Amino acid sequence: MAQHRFASPPRAGSGGAATSRRRFLGYLVAAPTLVVAAELTRQSVFGGTPAAAAVPSAPQTPEIYDLLDALRDAGRPTANLIRIEVNRDGTVSFALPRSDNGQGIITSTQMIIAEEMDLDVDQVRVTLADARPELMFNQLTGGSSTTFTTYTPIRVAAALAKRRLLAAAAQVLGQDVRTLTSRRGLINGLPFGDLTEKAASATTEQVEVVLKAEEDFRIIGRPQNKTDARAIVTGRKKFATDLKVPDALPTVICRAPDLNGTPKRVRNLDEVRDMPGVTDVEVVSTGVAVRARTFGQAIDGVNALRVDWNPGTVAGEDDESILAQLKAAELPMAVPEGVGETIDCAFTFYFTSGSALETNSAIADVRRDRAEIWGALKNPIAAQAEIAKLLGLPQNSVTVHVMEGGGSFGRKLFFDAALEAAEVSQAMGKPVNLMWTRADDSRQGRVHPMCTSRVRAQISGTSVLSFEQRHTSVATQVNPGLGEAITAAAVKAPLGNLTLSESVFELTQVTPYHFGVSTRFLNEVDLRFNTSSVRNIYSPNVATARELMVDRLADRMGKDPYEFRREFLKGDRLRAVLDRVADEGRWGRSMEEGTAQGIGVHTEYKGVSAALVEIDCRPETTGRKVRQGVTGPRVTKVVFAIDVGLVINPRGLEAQMMGGINDALALILTSSLHLQDGHFVEASWDNFFYTRQWNTPPEMQIILVDSGADEPGGAGEAGLAATCGAIACAYARATRTVPEYFPINHKDPSPFEPWPTVPPVPESPTNGLKYTF
Repeated sequence: MAQHRFASPPRAGSGGAATSRRRFLGYLVAAPTLVVAAELTRQSVFGGTPAAAAVPSAPQTPEIYDLLDALRDAGRPTANLIRIEVNRDGTVSFALPRSDNGQGIITSTQMIIAEEMDLDVDQVRVTLADARPELMFNQLTGGSSTTFTTYTPIRVAAALAKRRLLAAAAQVLGQDVRTLTSRRGLINGLPFGDLTEKAASATTEQVEVVLKAEEDFRIIGRPQNKTDARAIVTGRKKFATDLKVPDALPTVICRAPDLNGTPKRVRNLDEVRDMPGVTDVEVVSTGVAVRARTFGQAIDGVNALRVDWNPGTVAGEDDESILAQLKAAELPMAVPEGVGETIDCAFTFYFTSGSALETNSAIADVRRDRAEIWGALKNPIAAQAEIAKLLGLPQNSVTVHVMEGGGSFGRKLFFDAALEAAEVSQAMGKPVNLMWTRADDSRQGRVHPMCTSRVRAQISGTSVLSFEQRHTSVATQVNPGLGEAITAAAVKAPLGNLTLSESVFELTQVTPYHFGVSTRFLNEVDLRFNTSSVRNIYSPNVATARELMVDRLADRMGKDPYEFRREFLKGDRLRAVLDRVADEGRWGRSMEEGTAQGIGVHTEYKGVSAALVEIDCRPETTGRKVRQGVTGPRVTKVVFAIDVGLVINPRGLEAQMMGGINDALALILTSSLHLQDGHFVEASWDNFFYTRQWNTPPEMQIILVDSGADEPGGAGEAGLAATCGAIACAYARATRTVPEYFPINHKDPSPFEPWPTVPPVPESPTNGLKYTF
């Protein structure tokens, strides 16, 4: 069950017409039909009212300037290059310079344009733009930033287009423009398509424009199904893996047993080249590539290869050896013990897979003087530059097409598959359709890094004097993903000489309580793993450790966890979402032994969220059996409230939160990778236990809370952190044991027999019915 409710009216002076009637600058672009663009001007909308507390904490960096601010500022210089075009058939076209991997930004962008131009949603055609180097940092999809960074420039361009069309209609009809009305692509009966040439401009010029008042919205804020939903469920939707490019045959790479191992010698190249269907076999930097008529034939060729390998980058390492290195790198706390009563907590978070539903894939057609690449890329400009460098071509000789992808989790900020496809195509002299196997994704793909998070709090009576968190992690690779945009914009924040990762950490992490002296620091250790900024980057781990400590503080002071949070939270927005979940979830109700409630809060991406969960840890639940699966404790209920600012599509936002909740269940209860002797054991989703149907809560309630802001915040990652904290707290209360590591089943006996590392692709089942339920 999901519900949304706009419980709070807009704040006086901060919502509705007060802000949206401001004047903005747009551009008429010289073109035969109407083409418009926007110049983005800064507006600050979000803010909170500090809550009373015994020992107020100083403002933290993200409360002044956060990751979304940095990303928007990075894209500001090229906002006028993002253009909307009115077509002769009356439709409106927009090439979105972002990557849609299921998060629904194509639909929300259609809604924004349709709203400002008085169109129906299906009259707006949104596609994904090819790599456009001139956009610089304005073609990056990450950090839940798409809607926040594009909302105003898209509206400005759309409003300018409508203004020009109205002026053209007034000229044709001989009427005062103020008497005309626009609806569904018609202005007093005249179709947009009949006006687009008359509304066009012969020269590029700057024009002032006023946006539609929010009280006049008829599309934004109302539930809208994804416009591609029918195509998805009927199988007509084309993702990157579905794309057919002439002569681009299936290609798979034989990879080393060790993580990042490289080929030393291939013993039977000619033998594999002669196998049925195989067209080419070439040694490349990451392994041995096999191109064949079908993917099955390519996999047969991969598994037939006999290769001698060089050791990988973490040869001989395992979970415990990496953990020891992390502990050796942990930073000290700033406040010494002895100032009040000192409470310490420490937690370990193991590696988890960043694999999305659609495996890593790309198509490449490399010729002597040019190259063409297709892939679901969230950073296509960086991909284009790296591919050009690899191939020895000028960047403008490499065309990169951005395709829709079947999931990302941050994985597609990196373009490993596109680089590999380009290298293989150049080596073979032929187009290739490169696909990673699921085993490749699990064992050689990008992962959420292992980390530790230590928290120290010092209390005196009913006051928290200090609250410090030290997060130590295997290095999270953000370059070339978020890196370029952050280094260009984050200098505006007071970061000093901190590292790039610390910049991201500092721009996202907030302790949302008045806990006196409050510090948060990150230290990362480069241990040569393939990592990425997996969904929500640091926040799920940081929030879990923080919220467990908050519960411990409440217990030490003899206070209810909800009441304790409410007393110390920093602002009214945070208290509002906390109150909603406590009320709707019936916080404090009587529950059976072995079951419990947990609660957590989080603030990030200009939004605030709270989660209440109920968990069942009774033996009859934890001991239930599923073939080759894991069960364990089950979350039976989740009530989640979020205030994300202005909501474009409530239905899309609810879906994003549901996805985040399922991610949180996996991170805390079931899903991790096990490192043994230099490689990850898991080789498929059959033995990487992401949330299954039997682990999902029977009750799930999503509450959308409106604080009256007139700009959207970030939503894509907002469902995780508060939920992670709530699940961990509920588990600790139900079992009366605070876990020291996550997921809680990481050290349990494995319920599966690991696949061998040679051959690298596990054998597919020949009887699918045996593997159904």
